[in-house]
Amino acid sequence: MSTPSAGPSATRWLTAARLIEVVRTRPGVTRASAAQELGIRSGAATELLARLRRAELLDESPAPAHGRGRPTTVLHTHPAGPLVIAVELSLTGWRVAIAEIDGVPRVQAHVTRMGRDPLPVLAHIADVVGDIHARHGERLRAVSVSVAGAVRDDRLVQFTPLDWSDIDLSRVTAELPADVDLPVLVGNDATLAGLAEARTGSARGVGTALHLIVAVGLGGALVVDGAPMIGAHGGAGEYGHVPFGDPSDLCPCGAHGCWDLSVDGRALARHLRDPPPDNPLRYAYDLLDARRSTTGPGIQRAFDLVGSSLGRGIAGLVNIHDPDVVTLGGLAAPLRAAARERFESAYLGGLMSFRKQQPPEVIDGIHGDDGPLHGAALRGIDRITTVDALAEWADR
Repeated sequence: MSTPSAGPSATRWLTAARLIEVVRTRPGVTRASAAQELGIRSGAATELLARLRRAELLDESPAPAHGRGRPTTVLHTHPAGPLVIAVELSLTGWRVAIAEIDGVPRVQAHVTRMGRDPLPVLAHIADVVGDIHARHGERLRAVSVSVAGAVRDDRLVQFTPLDWSDIDLSRVTAELPADVDLPVLVGNDATLAGLAEARTGSARGVGTALHLIVAVGLGGALVVDGAPMIGAHGGAGEYGHVPFGDPSDLCPCGAHGCWDLSVDGRALARHLRDPPPDNPLRYAYDLLDARRSTTGPGIQRAFDLVGSSLGRGIAGLVNIHDPDVVTLGGLAAPLRAAARERFESAYLGGLMSFRKQQPPEVIDGIHGDDGPLHGAALRGIDRITTVDALAEWADR
């Protein structure tokens, strides 16, 4: 969300920032509806929109006609407005997208495999970022990175499946001209997916939402009034590393008994007595496909055990956080669907008695596997639509 600043040069942009926020959160909003929501007169809205059009921030087009009456207009982003670059790093590859201030990412390049050496990966992404800058120039205002690993103070400290540790992801801007200094924001994929679901997904308008995703391990975010709770250093939400698992199991993170080890493809392989998969995420999706055509009890038993662990752990987090709703992304949604009865039994059984009558609903997220990329774009847009940032854009 845009955060007002106390900067004197930005004071005149307070109402403008509010209007941009309305356009971001209500796609297709009409000028009349936006004015009503802001509590300003029609003439003031017309004047404000004219200023934002001159600043190349917002524009308008005729709204579809609905019977008689004075025609109105739909507000949308300006075609020459500011942009952010959103980068997603996951076990299955990387993507680079651009987004206007509506926060919708448009993928520009992607690779479906990730190497174990981070330097060539980041160099390739830096080339793409450099090419995007060559096309869009000063329209680019920030780079926002989502990574499927632990983050501390905007730095990737641990990406366990690829053995990456303590990586400076600002390398993705290495090919920008020397006089271009774009801020680089780094966030955990689960945290950013939670942001996306709260702003534009299935938890939109919810006061307190708990979002969880499963890929290789489990992560999540508690989102309150549209803002994820990231902790003192940006490393909150590592729910997969709470000790809900077998205390005798050593997790690659260095801790014992992590919940991670009982809710993903590694757990499925262990229950089926298969060797540890090289790619636990792909293994899990392949097993889901096999389940649809195989009626044997072995595969279903594996999913039942994983579904039970997932439901029981979510109950524990509900007891801790008291959310209005729980949303699921990534592999979590199909895992629940594959063992729905066992999941529901474990979830309800793990709740405190006073919660059982009206337990928080557990629903699938809208963004699915695209949640982290959407969240990275939204975080970048938050950065460039503060009142100070808008004033800087207008004065460029």
